[in-house]
Amino acid sequence: MGVLVGKSAPGFTASAVINGNDIVEGFTLEQFKGKYVVLFFYPKDFTFVCPTELHAFQARLADFKERGVELVAVSTDTEQSHWGWLQMEKKHGGIKGITYPVVADTNKTISSNYDVLAGDFFYDEDGMLQAEGELVAYRGLFLIDKNGNVRHQLINDLPLGRSVEEAIRMVDALQFFEENGEVCPANWVKGSEGMSATHDGVADFLASN
Repeated sequence: MGVLVGKSAPGFTASAVINGNDIVEGFTLEQFKGKYVVLFFYPKDFTFVCPTELHAFQARLADFKERGVELVAVSTDTEQSHWGWLQMEKKHGGIKGITYPVVADTNKTISSNYDVLAGDFFYDEDGMLQAEGELVAYRGLFLIDKNGNVRHQLINDLPLGRSVEEAIRMVDALQFFEENGEVCPANWVKGSEGMSATHDGVADFLASN
């Protein structure tokens, strides 16, 4: 897997479903410049682990919003597939009630550029993507700062659902560092002490914990 931390988040323009119902063309990542973004990929619509994740993110949407964070989901399904799944009730395995954007990466370029594309594929001598079988996205998550740079990434294999709490913790850690200039030690949570990124700062922190 490629490491994007410290680099500019790859931009994209694609179709998406917003507000749980409206299909839009030309949805871009660049529209969120100046805001934090948690961009997360999931493998496939109408599956099993995926709706638990999408609903879990929706349940904490207000917590992301109060931190100035935009949530954006991406999979390799079409916008029509997204729309159909968004009309299906939760009790039937659907994702009705999801209001953050769900992007359609139907040509697989977004997943490829974020290096989360799962499956057997390669680029031929003409630079064309060639594949055997289905291509879907791993469960990738990227925290993008206000300048459009990736500050945290997490890649899970297909069977392994993510922790939304951990995603919020990483937002808090980044914002704490930006606001205070102090770094966040292991298991740091909002409200905890940070530490100075010096030998004395580390020694003082370890001595008091």
